[in-house]
Amino acid sequence: MRPTHRRLIAAGLIAGFLGGLATCQDTLGRERVAVCRRALPAVAQPAEVRLLRAGPGPAPGTVRVDYEAGSRRHWLLCRFGSGTDLVALTTEAAALSDAALYMLKRFYLDTPDAAAADPGTR
Repeated sequence: MRPTHRRLIAAGLIAGFLGGLATCQDTLGRERVAVCRRALPAVAQPAEVRLLRAGPGPAPGTVRVDYEAGSRRHWLLCRFGSGTDLVALTTEAAALSDAALYMLKRFYLDTPDAAAADPGTR
């Protein structure tokens, strides 16, 4: 095989790998945004919320959700460990305690109620 062909094959493999990696990161980002959005109705209880923005947060591994409850704007920031493991949730008022975060994850986020109440699907 000629050196030119080897370079072309190597470049193709690298491009394919990087494209696959970008797709995985994009999918992970969408899943993290969905998890953070699903936490919103539980955090904003009992107010009706209107989603304004949901996307990457200010630091790696974070998602910020901006929303309106009544006539006031609010935000929440979700921090993730590996994958979609929610490790912290903070609002403009305070951070959720470890116990509250555990309860949110264990008894709400993975339920059909959380999926149905996701403000991003309305």
